[in-house]
Amino acid sequence: MDTSNTSSGDQFILLGFSDQPQLEPIISVTVLFFYVMTLLNNTAIILVSFLDSRLHTPMYFFLSNLSFLDICYTTSIVPQMLINLWGPNKLITYVGCILQFFFAFDFGATECLLLALMAYDRYAAVCQPLHYMVIMNPQVCKKMVAASWLTGLCGALSMCSFAFTLPLCGHIVDNFFCEMPAFLKIACEYTKVVDVTIYTLGVIYLLLPLLFILISYGIITQAVTKIKSGGGLKKMLNTCGSHLTVVSLFYGSAIYMYLQPKKGSTYQVDKFLTLFYTIITPSLNPLIYTLRNKDVKRALKWLWVQSLASISGISRI
Repeated sequence: MDTSNTSSGDQFILLGFSDQPQLEPIISVTVLFFYVMTLLNNTAIILVSFLDSRLHTPMYFFLSNLSFLDICYTTSIVPQMLINLWGPNKLITYVGCILQFFFAFDFGATECLLLALMAYDRYAAVCQPLHYMVIMNPQVCKKMVAASWLTGLCGALSMCSFAFTLPLCGHIVDNFFCEMPAFLKIACEYTKVVDVTIYTLGVIYLLLPLLFILISYGIITQAVTKIKSGGGLKKMLNTCGSHLTVVSLFYGSAIYMYLQPKKGSTYQVDKFLTLFYTIITPSLNPLIYTLRNKDVKRALKWLWVQSLASISGISRI
């Protein structure tokens, strides 16, 4: 492939999994399946959180924002990926690459911050139950969510401004979408400045929120161990287990991608890890949150019954 310098009007080639063409049909079907699951599952969470008054609590407010975020995140990646997997070429326009880079970073950074806010919500629920609704009143929750979206937006704008002013010595991006680490590899000079920028953003949007989450759960664990009741640990697992599972899946793969030493990086492993946390994890989040949650199960059952009743009513007309 030609790797000569590109101008702002040119296109980029997304290599994706083109070096393993035998896997592309399997990957495309898998991606489509998980994308549809992401849309259906997360939309269901948003609907029941809005329609069922029993779920008008801070936890479900954050959860519905997480679901909306997951829909946006995967939608910024999957349609172009499927076009490239099914089509004769692997191209994306310069503008398309900028938008994909921007939205993927924005939604990914916002999700990191939102997961940290959800940990604080669990801390308030377990450690400050009598003051929970005062601490996490609706206005505070809205401001917290707005701050996480705004902080992610600022990070995406600054990173986009930095990345797309670098001189490029190629137009081949070795990934299935314009993600930051893969895109910066085609800069003419992959300098220490670029490395420091990636690690700095990794610390701000990955390590600091993760540290906040760990501190929150450390305090929760300490508080639960002081409860003499045998149901204390069970209560903590029911309240916090789902969130901890989501945090482990998302942060584990993201930290490996952004903060690992580049010399030890294997591109094929990186691509499959990226596939996991950008496409598979968002489809699993609603399932993880509903497995141990009777309120959501009851609300989903109610929504399903109402939907069937509406369909039955329409068919009779």
